[in-house]
Amino acid sequence: MKKRNGILFVIFALLLSLALVGCSNNNSTGGTKEEDGEKDTGTEGTTEPEDTNTTGGTLVFGRGGDSTSLDPAATTEGEAFKVTVNLFETLINFGEQDTEIEAGLATEWETSDDGLKHTLKLREGVKFHDGTDFNAEAVVYNFNRWKAGNAEQFYYYNSQFGDKIDSVTAVDAYTVEFNLNTPIAPFYKNLAMSPFGIASPAAIEKHGDKFMENPVGTGPFVFKEWKRNDRITIEKFADYWQEGLPKLDSVIFRSIPENSARLNALASGEVDLIDGVNFSDVGQIESNPDLQVFERPTLNVAYLGLTNTRGPLQDKLVRQALNHAVDKQALIDAFYAGAADPAINPMPPVVAGYNDAVEDYAYDPEKAKELLKEAGYENGFEMELWAMPVPRPYMPDGQKVAEALQANFAAIGVKAKIVTYEWGTYLEKANNGEADSFLLGWTGDNGDADNFLYVLLDEDAIGSNNYTYYKNSEVHDLLLKAQASSDQAEREELYKQAQVIIKDDAPWIPLVHSRPILAGKAGIGNFLPHPTGSDLLSNVELK
Repeated sequence: MKKRNGILFVIFALLLSLALVGCSNNNSTGGTKEEDGEKDTGTEGTTEPEDTNTTGGTLVFGRGGDSTSLDPAATTEGEAFKVTVNLFETLINFGEQDTEIEAGLATEWETSDDGLKHTLKLREGVKFHDGTDFNAEAVVYNFNRWKAGNAEQFYYYNSQFGDKIDSVTAVDAYTVEFNLNTPIAPFYKNLAMSPFGIASPAAIEKHGDKFMENPVGTGPFVFKEWKRNDRITIEKFADYWQEGLPKLDSVIFRSIPENSARLNALASGEVDLIDGVNFSDVGQIESNPDLQVFERPTLNVAYLGLTNTRGPLQDKLVRQALNHAVDKQALIDAFYAGAADPAINPMPPVVAGYNDAVEDYAYDPEKAKELLKEAGYENGFEMELWAMPVPRPYMPDGQKVAEALQANFAAIGVKAKIVTYEWGTYLEKANNGEADSFLLGWTGDNGDADNFLYVLLDEDAIGSNNYTYYKNSEVHDLLLKAQASSDQAEREELYKQAQVIIKDDAPWIPLVHSRPILAGKAGIGNFLPHPTGSDLLSNVELK
């Protein structure tokens, strides 16, 4: 009898759904295209005639390159975080377009007077994508996993926490306690960073080394498919704890390396949203009523790293000479259409602790030649200059920027041979110290000076993000002291002192702080680019 009633119910539901489809509008949300070989997952047949705020549909996001990993803890690469921020959630959240901290998987927290104990209350009723429960034991599992791993595997854990966390304990099912060996001033901001997304312990145990290809978090979207160097597809998590989110049914991240090809894909309707827009194309986009421009709040720096352990670059005078050789304003005019500022320090001026008293190396080829002569390289020298193979918000065209720098260096007698590699290989080899000089950049993870100076230039970060192998014991002491201080004014003063020393040592040529541009269809609503470069898409709508 029960079986028969179930069949009748299914038949009734099917007839009702067919009737609704017959009466509905046939409006498309601009989802995936037939030529992509994907089934249309838009909201066709669900919108009303006058509705302009449509939930559902598929957003196709065109980006410059593929991800290197979908385990956020095991990468430092921005293309990975673009995806993982939508799959994983952190204990603490940032604001919609800033780095102020808010509740995330933790709803409240408190710190002991000595700064060595942090107690967090966790959100209840949250599920991982595999159906297992998020709780204090899951948090402990993740931190113990990162703590037990090596620096090469979990770059961020070692750079932000390292041996500073003594233990992580589950006080009860939804309370977790962190005990530190030394205070960490940006502790909560660190917890909000994308690399510290909490993963399902069951999924990690199940997939092992393949977890990077089978990510399972608590985020608004669930991983569906990864076609290398082509696309990553994520879909709406039906059991997501935030009611009504996400508004999209799915997101496809398409890899389209060339900026111009990406813009053409947007104009033709192949994709809905793109990043890495050429600054010279902004006017064209703004004049198109079917498109719109988005500006990302700036929190980045582009630089030429000078590996301090290689050849002539071991000499500070040589590194200073190369700094004097670069015409930064010409780079901004040629490749950023003015939408950037010359970089003086290794972090942007919006970060607390920025030292605006530091003066930049003036563009002065003659001074550069004098310094080379003093260093014993009056006739110059030869070196490799590595060009990024992919565009980034801080580096719209690595090859062209490299060619401009090559010309700057040639003017002082330095012959720079331009070299490049596939992106993953580029990062690995540069991290191993194999480049003489290399183009790279950084978009801040948490808005704190520690995330620029310590993460990128401290001796502890060699082997993770300090690709130049720069070491200075005085800088190291200043950064560790700033990291442990609970006095923000003291921290800022320490960072200012460190920047003076770093400027003189010249491990980099800081190039620009860009104001990155994205573009999308006019019908995209509620897309708020985040300064960290990791954009949460749960509120985005297709109109």
